[in-house]
Amino acid sequence: METAETKTIEVVVNGTERTIPAGLNIDRLLEWLKIDASRVAVELNGQIVRKPGWPAAAVHEGARIEVVWFVGGGAS
Repeated sequence: METAETKTIEVVVNGTERTIPAGLNIDRLLEWLKIDASRVAVELNGQIVRKPGWPAAAVHEGARIEVVWFVGGGAS
């Protein structure tokens, strides 16, 4: 029997199909994926979600998530 703790959904993260726990929002998804949230931007189903909106942005079955890392550097 499946419980709320074991229910999973299928999503696509950066072009790769992933099975994740159901009921995550973006900030919890990043935590689950062990991604440092301080240096990323996130797109959910083609829409950029700003960091203040992450707790309210639920990740549902079939979601397409793109996570882009900020990197330092440039010409000196």
